[in-house]
Amino acid sequence: MTKASEDKMLQKGVYTGIIEKDDKNNFFCGEYLLDYKMVQAKHTIGDMITIKSVIENPSDISYNKYPKKSKNFDKANNKPQQ
Repeated sequence: MTKASEDKMLQKGVYTGIIEKDDKNNFFCGEYLLDYKMVQAKHTIGDMITIKSVIENPSDISYNKYPKKSKNFDKANNKPQQ
């Protein structure tokens, strides 16, 4: 997929990006912490996802690095706009 075609993808939601994992085993996408159990159950590192909503991160441990968290995300919609 070229950069131009990525830019033309239909993007609905807060943020679209790729799932990554940090040195403390936190799953994240951009600046957003992802729910660990949801990533383990439905996704893998490298999946492109769209975050649909975010909340304030309730964890004191990871709040400084990830002040926002999401449990509401799914595979990105790769259909081009028409």
